[in-house]
Amino acid sequence: MAASSPPIHLNHYLLFASRHPFISLPLRRYYNHDDDRRRRRLSFPKLSGEFVTRVTTVPMEYVSSSGGFDSEKEIARLRSLRSRLLEERSVEGKRRVINSDSRVRRLFGGGFGRVLEEEVRLEGYDLYLIKCLVAAGQEHVITSGMEELVEREPEFETVQGSMKTALYALVELIEGQSVGRKSGGGCLQVERVVALRKLLKTLREVEEFYDCLGGIIGYQINVLELLASATYGKNVKRSGNINGSMNCQFLEIHSPEGLDLSQNTEYASEAALWGLEGLPDLGEIYPLGGAADRLGLVDSDTGECLPAAMLPFCGRTLLEGLIRDLQAREFLYFKLYGKQTITPVAIMTSGAKNNHELMSSLCEKHQWFGRGQSNFQIFEQPLVPAISADDGEWLVSEPLIPVCKPGGHGVIWKLAHDKGIFQWFHSLRRKGATVRQVSNVVAATDLTLLALAGIGLRNGKKLGFASCARNLRATEGINVLIEKKELDGRWTYGLSCIEYTEFDKYGISDGSQTSSSLQEEFPANTNILYVDLQSAEEIGSSDGQKCLPGLVLNIKKPVVYSDHFGITHSVPGGRLECTMQNIADNFCNTYLSRQDKGKCGRKLCAKFHYYQWLAPQFLMATGIPNTLDTFIVYNERRRVTSSAKKKRRCDKSLHQTPDGALLDIIRNAYDLLSYCNIQMPKVGSNDSYTESSPPFLILLHPALGPLWEITRQKFSGGSISKGSELQIEVSEFLWRDVQLDGSMLILARDVMGSTMINDMGESILQYGRRCARCHLQNVILKNKGINWESRQNTYWKHDFERHEVLKVILHGNAEFEAIDVTIEGSHIFEVPDGYKLLITSGKAGLSTHLHAIEDSKMDSGSWSWKYAIESAHVKLELVQ
Repeated sequence: MAASSPPIHLNHYLLFASRHPFISLPLRRYYNHDDDRRRRRLSFPKLSGEFVTRVTTVPMEYVSSSGGFDSEKEIARLRSLRSRLLEERSVEGKRRVINSDSRVRRLFGGGFGRVLEEEVRLEGYDLYLIKCLVAAGQEHVITSGMEELVEREPEFETVQGSMKTALYALVELIEGQSVGRKSGGGCLQVERVVALRKLLKTLREVEEFYDCLGGIIGYQINVLELLASATYGKNVKRSGNINGSMNCQFLEIHSPEGLDLSQNTEYASEAALWGLEGLPDLGEIYPLGGAADRLGLVDSDTGECLPAAMLPFCGRTLLEGLIRDLQAREFLYFKLYGKQTITPVAIMTSGAKNNHELMSSLCEKHQWFGRGQSNFQIFEQPLVPAISADDGEWLVSEPLIPVCKPGGHGVIWKLAHDKGIFQWFHSLRRKGATVRQVSNVVAATDLTLLALAGIGLRNGKKLGFASCARNLRATEGINVLIEKKELDGRWTYGLSCIEYTEFDKYGISDGSQTSSSLQEEFPANTNILYVDLQSAEEIGSSDGQKCLPGLVLNIKKPVVYSDHFGITHSVPGGRLECTMQNIADNFCNTYLSRQDKGKCGRKLCAKFHYYQWLAPQFLMATGIPNTLDTFIVYNERRRVTSSAKKKRRCDKSLHQTPDGALLDIIRNAYDLLSYCNIQMPKVGSNDSYTESSPPFLILLHPALGPLWEITRQKFSGGSISKGSELQIEVSEFLWRDVQLDGSMLILARDVMGSTMINDMGESILQYGRRCARCHLQNVILKNKGINWESRQNTYWKHDFERHEVLKVILHGNAEFEAIDVTIEGSHIFEVPDGYKLLITSGKAGLSTHLHAIEDSKMDSGSWSWKYAIESAHVKLELVQ
């Protein structure tokens, strides 16, 4: 750290005084900056050993006697308090312990507790939560914003008196009671009541959900421990996940070996069929609770911030895209086995950006996607307080309102246990589940998800990762093989994940300067998982920190929030998070002797805490991964992960933006269709399109496959010219020698089947029943297509202007057939339910023939694809 004063942040007022010409005060404390009587001068120790003069309005008891925040002393105090609280089994016993805390005694002495109980009428548990907040060193949450009222009471000159007066003022504002002075205004009273209830809700959730850590007190202990480690490099001894534990003789990390789906294609196809056959044993889990602040998604009508799942990507929300991918796998199961299966879906939401209400409303709007409400469980994760990176204090947006954010997707295992999600899966006879995040739009491409689940189910694994090559400098973690020698001499092995925020702890560079970067050695963590439900429940239901895997405090990004004046603040800070993939740390296998090592790793010496390079002289024995309870599969990156998680900035990289994700979808379309002898322009790198439009647009419904070997049997020959657009929203489709130069849209509502009302009055999609169909053979399609010059085009939204288009709209089980014909210019062909439209060449141009489908073929169609398994591959036969 430099010897100059700390940097001035955007959330600071600048004060000028004769003795201190350049001073900054954080707005988050909301003190009266104009009153010099409130200023106190403090000295904060710097790394150089020098001192810098600062001005603050923090009450004196916030600061240690040495003049700075003593994290070790505070951690020791809170640990002692937590231990005494945990020893007490009764509520009364816990109250006695919290009442004995010095901070609580100082604040609640002199009858203040009686006032809070009698005037505010707080119940015993609510009062206990407030006292836990104070004992955790967060008094400012309830006193912030009251200083102007304190100033009216000159008789309270001590810190104790000032804090009491502020809280007496709070009582007055909330209840309008006469606590020795006049009552406050009605509107303000209502606001304070609402704020207090919101605060109590937050405290209750933290106390109850983080009971495994010790509630509010335990939450703050973990914050301070991680903050001390991240900020000051102090080795505060912690227990828990592999990233924080040095409780071993030494530790090595290796690049894990696994099946490469793009290379071992025969085994990959077999594994995908295992996954498909096991679909009735699987569930689906979507962690959608993240705030997605980097995406900057805003409702264009209301101006309110929206969660990532509401992103309108390629014409539909991201959540709709996840359900489409799942239904495509279920449709394939029906085509192969002739049985209907509906996969239960568990969705974890949060209160951030109205996430929970929006997800519930979206499902209701789409009538639960033809799956029935009983096949969904939507459960809400608690929001947790964001903290300042300076001292671990909770950030406050307004009086009584701490800044809260989701606590990471790692809470999903404990929350699933607490909310009965695992029991719900068990009641539906589900053994495993696939997990994917909503922002990853390519996770279900080809066979990745099916092969992952198939290997996990077939081999009784507890956890599996789908991985790929890692993009350097990307904000994504890595998968590793952990090798540890325990203190008792035994050897432990298992797959795990290291988040990018933890790279410094493992000596992992960003790879920008050297080709020998460790990031080039390790694959990307994509958060695509297979999990054994019984094993996950055992972790989620366990005591202690074990049920919250991968606890981290990420303070590399600022916390951005708005106060009640509408002012935006950007504060160095973070919140306690945990990572769902680090549940793998609980699934390691132990051996009596050391196994063959991996290709390359680094040894962490627990005694001296340093990293040592290991020569790449060892070869991974194929037996180690096979005997582990965890496994990993690989595929090409754009078939595994491409995320729409951050808003594109001017002249910035397209990586992890919706624009970049669309390009990967287009690249996959090229890989898929060019194999079918369809001539197409190649897709360049992202840099080629930062200032230009994509080379073409192709959006294919996943039910055309979803396995590429299936889709490729439906396409053969022809060409797609540069600047063309192809959108196909049918599953029963045939393309033979079609030349497309322009825009063609084949749209249908009943892509995979039609809905029927069940006994509960719900609309349920019946796969294979009355599907729409389209057959194109020896067709030339030519029109002006997309207006690529329009500045209003947003391609990833599927929102752009067209000059001309061929649009086919199929209602119900309608069929469209075009054979030996050239179609030029704009045309809209709308086919009613129960009819077939045939387009051929006529003497005066196009010849159209519309006729009713035979009654005997209303459900099955006039033609269809028959699916069959031959030698671990799916073969199609056209049945006329």
